[in-house]
Amino acid sequence: MTLDELVKQLHAAYGQNLVSVVLYGSAAAGEHVAKKSDYNVLVLLNRVDATHLAAASSVARAWRESGNPPPMTMTVDEWRHSADVFPMEYADILERHRVLHGAPPFEGISVSNDDLRLQLESQVMGKLLQLRQGALLAGTDTKRQIELIEASFSTIMVLFRAVLRLNGEKPPVDNAALSDAAGRLVGFDAAPFVRMARHHRGDARIPDGDASVIFSHYLAGVERLDAYLDTFTREERSP
Repeated sequence: MTLDELVKQLHAAYGQNLVSVVLYGSAAAGEHVAKKSDYNVLVLLNRVDATHLAAASSVARAWRESGNPPPMTMTVDEWRHSADVFPMEYADILERHRVLHGAPPFEGISVSNDDLRLQLESQVMGKLLQLRQGALLAGTDTKRQIELIEASFSTIMVLFRAVLRLNGEKPPVDNAALSDAAGRLVGFDAAPFVRMARHHRGDARIPDGDASVIFSHYLAGVERLDAYLDTFTREERSP
């Protein structure tokens, strides 16, 4: 299913209840990788209930079968009042988006640095714990180590963009440049993240023989990011 087909089918399912359809994330920013990246879509409705969702169920299933997550579906009121709950996601959508249907729904939407810092600190610790759990299960299996990095990479890039925004910097669109910028700011070795960016794009695959070293430094980079945020938040709270 193409984006145009998705919009047509959503309009057929929701009718006048459909307000806006917005593409966001890597595809909107030019970092989409065919067969690896998915298309993230925000759907805004006047009302959402079980009947409305059932009407669009076949559309969502077909979209998922095309390799994409189901559309993030919200009411307009929910969208306008949730920037404090999902500041990282909102910051990404505000900066990297393409309106596919309806009016741009961004007027009056902003992200607070305090909200961004709180969510970022929580998300980094959560991702660090997930990576450690994965490392326990992977052991020295290089294939599983690479799979762990691949599965976490998109989320790590979201975290890198958030930490740059927290410091008043505009995140680069290119993931390799983004990794370099985050490493410089936070103080970790960006090389494994840069290599993963190239691996993800299909430019330079990571050989099995390098997997363990790259995974070790990748994990260390996330650990450093967690420590940096802990220091950052304590300094902010000190008089």
